[in-house]
Amino acid sequence: MADKKTAYVPRLKNVFAANVAPELMKEFSYSSNMQVPRLVKVIVSMGVGEAKENKKILDAAVGDVGIITGQKAVKTKARKSIATFKIREGQEIGCRVTLRGTHMWEFMDRLMNVALPRVKDFRGVNPNAFDGHGNYSMGLTEQIIFPEIDYDKIEKVMGMNVAIVTTARTDKEAKSLLAKLGMPFRK
Repeated sequence: MADKKTAYVPRLKNVFAANVAPELMKEFSYSSNMQVPRLVKVIVSMGVGEAKENKKILDAAVGDVGIITGQKAVKTKARKSIATFKIREGQEIGCRVTLRGTHMWEFMDRLMNVALPRVKDFRGVNPNAFDGHGNYSMGLTEQIIFPEIDYDKIEKVMGMNVAIVTTARTDKEAKSLLAKLGMPFRK
């Protein structure tokens, strides 16, 4: 077991503990540290519609999500049949990863400081994409904005969804938390 003095702590987690948590305590006048909103988990998912004809694309998507997040992706299956899209129940149609702890903090740091600035014509993320319970969802149009992905080795440029789950009770608290962590919201 790692000694507390030598244990690795992600940069963004240190920023949260040193700067963001005290600022949120003052801003919302919480009476306890436990009331301060925190990141719980980050879910990265990729829907692959072409997987029904070409299994190779789904395997490539699983590999790409694994490289981006540092965790193996799980293939997701269709819950019910949809005739219009030629999808049968139980057919593999995407992949997802749930990040917690160190992996979550590292992914958020790379997303906000490295990947999002590499998006073409980037003017910030949508500030209205909260769900009413303090969780934030965003879509990325291509996986090649992450520096880990080698452009020459990808099968197909695919989009992905990122859902950020927080302990915030309101969207205002969650937006303040993410903004203080460095999420580039559109003005």
